[in-house]
Amino acid sequence: MPKLLIIDDEKDFLESITKRLEMRNYKVISKDSGKDIEQLIKQEKDIDVVILDLKMPDIPGEEVLKRIKSQKPNIQVIILTGHGSTESAVEMAKLDAFTYLQKPAEIDKLIKIIDDARAKAKLLISEHEEVTKETTWKKTLLLFSISVLAGVIVYLLPLGGISERAQIFLALLTTVVLLWVTEAVPIGATAFIAGGGLVLLGIQKPAQAWEPFANPAVMFVMMIIMFGVILNEVGIAKRILYYSIKIAGTNVLKFSLVVALTSSITSAVFHDATITIIFLFAVIPVFFKMGITVDKTNNFAKFFTIMIPLTASAGGFGTILGGGRNPIALEFIEKHIGVHIGFLDWIIMMMPMVIVSSLATWAVCWLMMPPRVKEFPAEIKAEKMPPMTRNEKGVSIIFVLAIIFWTLSDLTKLHVSVVAAIALIAIFSFKFVTIKTVIQKFSWEAWLVFGAGVSLGIAMLDTGAGKWLAEQFFPLIKGQGHFVTYYSIAIFASIITSFMSNSAATALCLPILDPLAIDIGLNRVFTALSLPVTTSFVMLVIGCPPSIISYSTGYFSQMDFIKVAIPKTLILCALMVILMEFYWPIIFKILGYAI
Repeated sequence: MPKLLIIDDEKDFLESITKRLEMRNYKVISKDSGKDIEQLIKQEKDIDVVILDLKMPDIPGEEVLKRIKSQKPNIQVIILTGHGSTESAVEMAKLDAFTYLQKPAEIDKLIKIIDDARAKAKLLISEHEEVTKETTWKKTLLLFSISVLAGVIVYLLPLGGISERAQIFLALLTTVVLLWVTEAVPIGATAFIAGGGLVLLGIQKPAQAWEPFANPAVMFVMMIIMFGVILNEVGIAKRILYYSIKIAGTNVLKFSLVVALTSSITSAVFHDATITIIFLFAVIPVFFKMGITVDKTNNFAKFFTIMIPLTASAGGFGTILGGGRNPIALEFIEKHIGVHIGFLDWIIMMMPMVIVSSLATWAVCWLMMPPRVKEFPAEIKAEKMPPMTRNEKGVSIIFVLAIIFWTLSDLTKLHVSVVAAIALIAIFSFKFVTIKTVIQKFSWEAWLVFGAGVSLGIAMLDTGAGKWLAEQFFPLIKGQGHFVTYYSIAIFASIITSFMSNSAATALCLPILDPLAIDIGLNRVFTALSLPVTTSFVMLVIGCPPSIISYSTGYFSQMDFIKVAIPKTLILCALMVILMEFYWPIIFKILGYAI
């Protein structure tokens, strides 16, 4: 319902005019100052008409008018003042005020003017929507056509040594990735194009194409996103924020640095999706307090929602517990190279690299998406948390138990998705949050996109397209120096893991890279160990659960993510190769490994 905003510092007049208009069924918001007008307009999207006083002590009406028009030109502003003049009336007209009235104004006349202003606002909004729809339709058609054309070109290219099925897959992958990146159609719709395209083009049978959408990893991501909704719903997210600020301080630079390091280090032990949820839903209440919405997002929100999943993902190789890619590499090294690496030795080798990758990720995010806010808002600093409610306590206990069982999954043999399912059942059964609430607020698009990513990853393995890409790429780096060779391997692994899980990417690359290492004289252990590291760095939103979970909040676009993720990956791969070349030989010698 459209809302009428009245701004006047004369409190008696403000109260009187508000009551009289409310009696005539107007939805009224009254304020005695216009100093927070931008934030108010962000929060109250239904405001279409403003009645504004000119003479106010804290901020002049003229300045308020300018701010309103700069943020939302469709809003119609009626100047109602007791200190009018011809000159000021002319000036207000130049600033696009709807009309200019002297106090006191007859209520019937004022209502007539309000209705006229509302009609104009509605007309302007309608015209804007029509132009937007037409522009969006043309843009969508153009981007969709380009994406399909690119796929056709890939299919028609004379690629040697590749099966037709694999080439058709690469053509479909090209189209789907372009559609995802450009967001020509909703990402959920592109997920259907991916699954349906695999079947339609004969790449996969229906069961093979659609079953990955219910893959255990995909179901786990779905349940983790549900946990995010629950943490926010019961108020735990605000509590996490309160204690985070209490520990890290209110300086945004210091706070974000602490969050980055903590998310990376804890992701080396706990699942990176879990850590992403905890920190992500700790900072979202800040956005609400600052009037930052999905529709009116900014660099501050983008910085945190992109940095958190990237630093969480970058820490997953710190211990063997951090992700499936680690035990896969460990088993390969022991079975095929004959070197056994212990649990503690792995931490000594990898944890310094986690800290470097975390700091570098934070720095790139800060440079590429600077938050432009130095301190958290005053109301956030001053806010005190009441005692925990029954719902908060219940959800906290269940969530902590889930984290413990996730950590012990190697001992319990319970898949992480089973633990998550049991935890959700308990939360819904004790009615800490209703399942209806969670389903209503759940981001179904994020789940669909991750399912499509897993489906495409499996198809890349099944068709041999992934192996073919590796075989085309790796001969190009023969004869290069060690740094260039390792760096090229790192970039390739990062690209591959952007289309499939990092575990699948590690499993795909290991049997291809090991013969290459022997052939060109690379250290086989270092080559194998590089994969869990570099498959932690993704370039696309679909590359890992943390980025998908964060994308589901709606605060950044895929292009925003790519703008940060690609330079971050290029820089981190270089840093990790430098550490491989200088740190690993020293630490392996200290630990007594003969390699």
